[in-house]
Amino acid sequence: MPFLSIVVPLFNKEYFVTATIESIVAQTFSDYEIIIVEDCSTDNSKMVVENLKFDKIKIIQHEINKGLSASRNTGIKNSSADFIVFIDADDLMKPTYLQKIVFLIQNFSEADLFATNYDEVYTKNIYIAPHLNLINTAEDRMISDFFAENLKQSIYCQSSLCVRKSAFSTFGHYDEKINYAEDVDFNIRANLQSKLAYSPEKLVQYVMFDENRITKKTILGKKIPDFNKYEKPASDNKNLKKYLDINRYMLAGNFKKEGDFATFRKLKSEISTSSDISGLNIKQRILMKMPLSLLRYILGIKNYFLRKGIKISSFG
Repeated sequence: MPFLSIVVPLFNKEYFVTATIESIVAQTFSDYEIIIVEDCSTDNSKMVVENLKFDKIKIIQHEINKGLSASRNTGIKNSSADFIVFIDADDLMKPTYLQKIVFLIQNFSEADLFATNYDEVYTKNIYIAPHLNLINTAEDRMISDFFAENLKQSIYCQSSLCVRKSAFSTFGHYDEKINYAEDVDFNIRANLQSKLAYSPEKLVQYVMFDENRITKKTILGKKIPDFNKYEKPASDNKNLKKYLDINRYMLAGNFKKEGDFATFRKLKSEISTSSDISGLNIKQRILMKMPLSLLRYILGIKNYFLRKGIKISSFG
C-alpha cells in the first residue's frame, strides 16, 4: 500500500496536465499512487494522460461529466493510501512538496489536515505570493485558529492540501451540489472538526491563468455554498463569522461584476453591518457600494497590473 494517494481531477486540461504529472514524478518522496479522474473532457485530455508512461498512474473514467467535487470524491473512494493529496490538473508541485507533507504527518500526529503555502501564477513567468493573515511565518506548526488566519486570502489552496482518509467520515466529502467555491465549503467543515498542520513554505504553484490569459470563469448560474448553515457555530466563534462574511463579500463582488444583482444583494444582506463583526475593511465596504461601471473599470486596472507582476488587493 502506498503512503500517499494523489488525486488529480481532470477536465479539459490537455495543455497543462502533463506538466502537473511531471511535477509529481519529480518529487523527492516517491511512495505514492496517482489517481487521475477523467471527467468526460471535450478536448484531448484523456488521450494525453493515456499516453503518459508512468507506472504509478491509475486512470478512472467518469461515464458522465460530474464536476470537480465529484471527481475528488471518486479519487478518495478509489484511493489505497491512508493520506490523500489533492492537486488540480493545471497546478504544479515543487520537488520537495510531498516530502514536506510526509514530515508534517510524521511530526504532528494530532492533525488530520496537512498543508503548505503556495505561489499564485498569473502568467508563465509571474509568480505572486498570496496576501495572508498568518500569525507565524517562520516555522512549521499546528494552526490554532484556522478562521483567524484566513481572514485575507486562504493560507493553502486545495492543491497544497493533504487529508487523512479516515477523517472524511467525520466532516464529509466534497459537496457535489456545489460547483463554485466548493473548496470554501469543504474547508469550513474540515477545519471546524479537525486540526491542521501547516508549513509556511511555498511548495505549490497555483495557476491562475488559462493559455497565457488571466482566467475568467463565469459565476452565473453556479451553485455556491450556503453559508447560513454555518451561522449557528459562528454565533460563538467570532472568527468563523468573519470568515463567512469575507467569503460572502468576495462572492457578492463576483456576482455584481457579472450583472447578477439579485444574488449580489442577497449575499450583501447577509453580511453584518458592523465591521467589528464582519471583518470587512473600509476599502471592501466602499467596493460593495460602488457602481458596476466603476467596479469593472477598477477590475481592468487590477488585471493590467497583474500582467506586470503587481497585485492590487482589497485585503491590503
